[in-house]
Amino acid sequence: MLDTTESTPFETEALTDGHLQKIDAYWRAANYLSVGQLYLRDNPLLKEPLKLEHIKNMLLGHWGTTPGQNFIYTHLNRIIKRYDLDMIYISGPGHGGPAVVAGTYLEGTYSEVYPAITQDEDGLKKLFTQFSYPGGISSHASPQTPGSIHEGGELGYSLSHAFGAVLDNPKLIVACVVGDGEAETGPLATAWHSNKFLNPLTDGTVLPILHLNGYKISNPTVLARISHEELEQLFRGYGWNPIFVEGDDPVLMHRAMAEALDYAVDRILQVKYDAEHPNGQRPRWPMIILRSPKGWMGPKIVDGQQIEGTFRAHQVPLSVSASAPKEHLQILEDWMKSYKPEELFDENGRLIAELAALAPKGDYRMGSNPFANGGLLLHDLRLPEFRDYAVPVKEHGVMGEGDVHVTGRFLRDIIQLNEKQANFRIFGPDETISNRLEEVFEATNRQWNTTTVPNDEFLAPAGRVMEMLSEHQCEGWLEGYLLTGRHGLFNCYEAFIHIIDSMFNQHAKWLKMTLEIPWRRKIASLNILLTSTVWRQDHNGFTHQDPGFIDHVINKKSEIVRVYLAPDSNCLLSIMDHCLRSRHYVNVIIAGKHPSPQWLSMEEAVDHCTRGIGIWDWASNDQDCEPDLVMACSGDVPTLETLAAVSILREHLPELKIRVVNVVDLLKLERESNHPHGMNDRDFDSLFTKNKPVIFAFHGYPWLIHRLTYNRINNPNIHVRGYIEEGTITTSFDMTVLNELDRFHLVMDAIDRLPQTGSKGTYLKQMLQDKLIQHKEYIHLNGEDIPEIRDWKWKNSNNAIN
Repeated sequence: MLDTTESTPFETEALTDGHLQKIDAYWRAANYLSVGQLYLRDNPLLKEPLKLEHIKNMLLGHWGTTPGQNFIYTHLNRIIKRYDLDMIYISGPGHGGPAVVAGTYLEGTYSEVYPAITQDEDGLKKLFTQFSYPGGISSHASPQTPGSIHEGGELGYSLSHAFGAVLDNPKLIVACVVGDGEAETGPLATAWHSNKFLNPLTDGTVLPILHLNGYKISNPTVLARISHEELEQLFRGYGWNPIFVEGDDPVLMHRAMAEALDYAVDRILQVKYDAEHPNGQRPRWPMIILRSPKGWMGPKIVDGQQIEGTFRAHQVPLSVSASAPKEHLQILEDWMKSYKPEELFDENGRLIAELAALAPKGDYRMGSNPFANGGLLLHDLRLPEFRDYAVPVKEHGVMGEGDVHVTGRFLRDIIQLNEKQANFRIFGPDETISNRLEEVFEATNRQWNTTTVPNDEFLAPAGRVMEMLSEHQCEGWLEGYLLTGRHGLFNCYEAFIHIIDSMFNQHAKWLKMTLEIPWRRKIASLNILLTSTVWRQDHNGFTHQDPGFIDHVINKKSEIVRVYLAPDSNCLLSIMDHCLRSRHYVNVIIAGKHPSPQWLSMEEAVDHCTRGIGIWDWASNDQDCEPDLVMACSGDVPTLETLAAVSILREHLPELKIRVVNVVDLLKLERESNHPHGMNDRDFDSLFTKNKPVIFAFHGYPWLIHRLTYNRINNPNIHVRGYIEEGTITTSFDMTVLNELDRFHLVMDAIDRLPQTGSKGTYLKQMLQDKLIQHKEYIHLNGEDIPEIRDWKWKNSNNAIN
């Protein structure tokens, strides 16, 4: 049954019974290949009766979603050919691998990228054997699958990826299959609103196909159990034009699906036309709701239990082994023969020419479309000279206007320089202004394609900034944008980046896997700028204070992840330039947005960031001897507190020889055998010594530094102070006091490690303890930090920069 939910008539090319019969045969071929992938390791064409030795010892995979996806893929091929569409396919349901592999094999792409998987009987045997098999391929639309930009192992992100893919690709259509189980996830439920951000003139089209097969692993799905009327109202409320295709009779369903897709293309073309002749109404894009049985056309009853149309069809619906009932082998053979493979493949195992002709040709094939291998389309960003945005630093410690704010000007001009090639966007959850990147709005707007009112700011149908108060959507849009060959930046409050922890996981895994696949091309790096950091969330309180994303990131493969902590504006400019030029990494950049001291000239910053770690000689006094103490720091606030602590030590204990080490590239602390940026033991020891105390002030959780340095010779003497889960609404300096990262605690810790400070150290320690008491009393009375903290400036004899 086809229901367009609108009475508007549409014309469609006459679909003859003969054409539909060919489409059905192609679908049967895809189903046959899918079942073969689940079960067989030999006898791929069933030229002899099935035997147990033809069956894999481990049966792994999922059948439930597969026939429905094969049905969709087959019909999409028809409209690609009829309308010359530029289309890619996203498989949202979990474990849809058999369908996408079958589709790309039948169209010929699979054998082109994997020449050993030939278009014959031997190739079929290899195709079947490799699936969910040691040394083979996974059960998802993994990176090994041609045409895939979305693995689907973790549910919820397919639609977000689809919308990111079509941004700035006006001719591209992404057919995004959404499973009804996946549709219950929060990110997917929110992603339906992405249609309010699409510009029909400058962006492409997402054609969602919601596949209602009724069940998840062992439960019914919510959307499959609500009424037709409620379902239609839901999606019309989201702003879609739902087209229903429902049933289980293949003859009727083929015609209904063909007509639905013709109608959908007609609506898409109408939306595009209307955008050129605006009528003041927001476009209502089409979507398809396909209701078909789970495990469609598979075994109906096994061992007295219904399989087709139930949750039991979710995975491998039929056990076949020496311990399984003997009749199961015959059921499998009858099932596979029901597709009539002798009508589909010739004697050599090749798809017959009449059916092969149904697939698109060349790059029109969904498995071969360059947008699904975005590195093929990637062009370098045009970047202005970042040194032109330098903060003048004539003396170390001059006050700046905010590190991220300065970088905002750099990003503004990147947007302007790349306006024509339209390949750079900034994404964020309504925080671009809060994060002090507001100067980008001198060059662009927030893209927004729904109602505006007079008091709105920076909203327009086209813009380079994408904001939605959903970290999931922003991350998903950006990933889809990168995977199709463009560049971008995600800016976010540090504490709330955890919302996309698992999305980062999946993207990092994708990057890792694609490095191992020769035909996959490298894509632009995923750049994440974290600001509004833990140390300056004193006004929002404990809920906004969490620097732990760094810990999460470094669990991933060393060839993929990079972490940078900018101590000042010039360093951030250098880091940002480097990251935007890079390929195939996840770059996490942590920087402050509030006015703060500027430590390095641009020349010094470039040298320091290139090294990633180094001694700040102008803050040290151990040039002619071994240091008594190493004061290390990483992050803007830890750097400030470290230098303030050094100034106290230099004033009161001038005989101490102190070395100041700053870390910009966090993974320099790793061994070189563990990370490409890591240091060998000799270089590490030359900075941190082999036996001197090291007081390390760190932006994040202190145990991360211990983890990175655990096997260094001087590890027992490395004492780290960082965030220890103490926070509230308070002053910025009090945040450091609560977590014992402040200058006073750093000095007291140093005194405890240096017995040679003797009586002078004891008196200094007591003075600092008194300072902490005075600090508490003052902030409780005045609501701001004591003057000596607010007004502190770095001063020493080496302060001027030559």
